[in-house]
Amino acid sequence: MKDRIKKLRKELDLTQQEFADRLGTARNNIAGYETGKRSPSDAVISLICTKFNVNESWLRDGTGEMFVEMDVEDRLMDWAGSVLGGHDSKFKKRFVTMLMGLSESEWEFLEKKAKELVTDGIEKGD
Repeated sequence: MKDRIKKLRKELDLTQQEFADRLGTARNNIAGYETGKRSPSDAVISLICTKFNVNESWLRDGTGEMFVEMDVEDRLMDWAGSVLGGHDSKFKKRFVTMLMGLSESEWEFLEKKAKELVTDGIEKGD
């Protein structure tokens, strides 16, 4: 499992410290998992799978794909959680909050404008 934890962390482009921070643990725990000096508990394995959308079978024994395939609703919820839970973008939070308050007619207007942008972009070769 040690190699898969490291492979996952690298795939996510996270340092050991960043990975540890996301899991709420210490960096030396991650280092221990990656060297095989420590074995993650079932709770840590579950947390890794939940936090990073990892296939538990892959993490435990290398079978299947690294990540669990998410449907559109799950991806949307994951994205919204990352935007609203992030510390670095007040604009994203304000924008998502504004979208939450749109009426049906405002959504229809946005859809119309989005279609116009796509059509204009195709016509102009953008």
